[in-house]
Amino acid sequence: MLYMPREEGQGLVEYALILVLVAVVVIIVLVLLGPAIGNIFSNIVSAL
Repeated sequence: MLYMPREEGQGLVEYALILVLVAVVVIIVLVLLGPAIGNIFSNIVSAL
């Protein structure tokens, strides 16, 4: 009871790790699908 560990910082670190993981997944998806999405938009613009 004399020493109570502080756990406020732990939650912040966990949220930061989740945010980094989501950012990495989004970047990977954009790198893989970027050219395909660009071609789709180019085809739409040329069709107009």
